[in-house]
Amino acid sequence: MKIGFITGITGQDGSYLSELLLEKDYKVFGLIRRSSNFNTQRIQHIFDNPNLNLRYGDLTDIVSIINILNEIKVLEPEVIEFYNLAAQSHVKVSFELPVFTTQINSIGTLNCLEAIRQTLLTDKVKFYQASTSELYGEVIESQQSETTPFNPVSPYAVSKLYSYWIIKNYKDSYNMFCCTGILFNHESPRRGGTFVTKKIIDSIKNILDGNQDCLYLGNINSKRDWGHAKDYVKAMWMMIQNNKPVDYVVSSNTTISVREFIEKSFKVKGIDILWEGEGLEETGTNKENGKILVRISEKYFRPCEVENLYGNSNKIREELGWEPEYNIDTLIEDMFNNMN
Repeated sequence: MKIGFITGITGQDGSYLSELLLEKDYKVFGLIRRSSNFNTQRIQHIFDNPNLNLRYGDLTDIVSIINILNEIKVLEPEVIEFYNLAAQSHVKVSFELPVFTTQINSIGTLNCLEAIRQTLLTDKVKFYQASTSELYGEVIESQQSETTPFNPVSPYAVSKLYSYWIIKNYKDSYNMFCCTGILFNHESPRRGGTFVTKKIIDSIKNILDGNQDCLYLGNINSKRDWGHAKDYVKAMWMMIQNNKPVDYVVSSNTTISVREFIEKSFKVKGIDILWEGEGLEETGTNKENGKILVRISEKYFRPCEVENLYGNSNKIREELGWEPEYNIDTLIEDMFNNMN
């Protein structure tokens, strides 16, 4: 019996990963947080799958993690694939909620590892930790790989760096199968609306529908390495199937600016953007009629900006054979065609 345990199952990555595992005939357990609002939209279409088992819990509550692991333990599986995807993952929000971000991302990861140890499952669990290119922060190398030094510049990135090191400590101390995926930006139609790519796509639709006048953004000159979440959850699964725990960078090996992402997105709808002005006064106008469609707002700037993230995922491509199916253009098309 193949068993997968996913924290953060209701998120973008969790929903795609649960689909992937169910397609491979896994029995999937998912940890979900109790909320007064409906928060399971991304997995609603697989709710009736008999192999999907949702359990309430929270990363800050180690007992809830232990309870789920004990329930799985009774099934006597040979291997338990544990994917820790839950996090407070919004970088700007982490500046406003640094303590909460650390409790979820740092102590939450520690709770997962310690729950595995307390349930005596260190020899059965293969543990995957979702990490981030934000670890590189104020980049020391122009293209970042597994050997690039970390230099985090946000509470979110620092919290993920703690997870990175505590995982290495547990792997070495208790001979656990633990690996970290350093994933660069990955998007999809299921991306949360406050993330810049989804905000751009949603705003363009709203502008064209007459429900919004303009798109407001912060630093549009920062560059990111963008891929599709569907491709990246395949990389997670492949890392767990590996015969030894190895950390990998997962990226598209390309980088474009937010400005270019805006231009490409409007272009899909037949609109060319003309940039005018500088700094906070810069605007993006419809080249055809001169209407202002993009404005810069100071409130969307971070206290510390990460200017250029550009991944080198050659290692996972060569060692595990991972290759993305989407590029930046097909990603944008999918985000428009499958809006939710």
